[in-house]
Amino acid sequence: MNKLERTGREGEAQLRYLDGDYQVIVPGSFVYCTVTGAKIPLSQLRYWSVDRQEPYVDAKASLEREKALASGT
Repeated sequence: MNKLERTGREGEAQLRYLDGDYQVIVPGSFVYCTVTGAKIPLSQLRYWSVDRQEPYVDAKASLEREKALASGT
């Protein structure tokens, strides 16, 4: 992510999650956690799945999602 991608509207961003980085598709200031629904400011986004293209608020939410998918729920 570069400085220009950080600026933008105050709504929800649309991102493409990459290995160790993400690409801003639609500018915004946050995304929603797939597990909890919590609003995640882009400046605090640290956890996501490249394979599923999903953001997570923290490591606990990421682990919960992995467990749910492994159990088939």
